[in-house]
Amino acid sequence: MAAEYSSFLKNKIWVLRHGRSIPNAKGIIISSLENGILEEYRLCPDGIQQARLAGESFLREIKKRNIGIEHIRICYSPFSRTSHTAKVVASVLNVAFDGPQCEAMEDLRERFFGCSFELMSHDKYPEIWAMDEKDPFTRPEGGESVADVVTRLTSALTKMESAFEDCMVLVVSHGDPLQILQTIINAAVQTRRTDANDLTSRIQAISVPSILSQHRKFALNTGELRELM
Repeated sequence: MAAEYSSFLKNKIWVLRHGRSIPNAKGIIISSLENGILEEYRLCPDGIQQARLAGESFLREIKKRNIGIEHIRICYSPFSRTSHTAKVVASVLNVAFDGPQCEAMEDLRERFFGCSFELMSHDKYPEIWAMDEKDPFTRPEGGESVADVVTRLTSALTKMESAFEDCMVLVVSHGDPLQILQTIINAAVQTRRTDANDLTSRIQAISVPSILSQHRKFALNTGELRELM
């Protein structure tokens, strides 16, 4: 499996869901880019601690693999809660947050759930996930479907693969995008189609309802760090 994984990705990808944020603490959905970048929706104090612990865990993994810090890249969503998380992690790694090893990528932003869900209670999430399970190509009114998120995550991965080689890349993003990312990479690793050797073709080959509808199986807690396999 590891050999198959490395055959179509030039880098080792790790994912980190942002630490507990002020929206998490308030129990409200903040999914639009316009709201998401506001400083009032950054991490709360225990979220900062989660980010710090995740950074320390990532640093241990780096040292265990004997990888130089110069081969580390941090790519993050521009939302305040994710940029705050990435900044804390960069500080733990002693990597300049405003330097070339850290990059905000809009394609890693939160899934937009639509205006009818924006600023509403977290209790509304099950409605969206039930819709996803029924048909991951259906959009919440004015929002993004699972398939829409797959398209931009594929773009983000393609940019990383073009820009970096033999790096350990930490992707700092949000719950839905990261669980969707894990879904497509896990399925892409397992595809045996001989005509789907590049990243985009592999993802296109597995972007079917039976696979995309299962993204909740890869759900992460706030501040959770995982290697993407």
